[in-house]
Amino acid sequence: MPIKKELLDILACPACHGKLVHDEDKDRLNCQNCKRSYPIKNDIPVMLVEEAEILQETP
Repeated sequence: MPIKKELLDILACPACHGKLVHDEDKDRLNCQNCKRSYPIKNDIPVMLVEEAEILQETP
């Protein structure tokens, strides 16, 4: 289920306060600054730094 635009506009990464982008394929919120990826469980974003994964950059 897609995240509402209004929610995405107010959410920020708890680690660096960067902009989040919804990855609809993996149902995660990805930070564009620090490259953390936050899971969405039962349609609720889990915005805990401890739950985030660091995204690997692809060459």
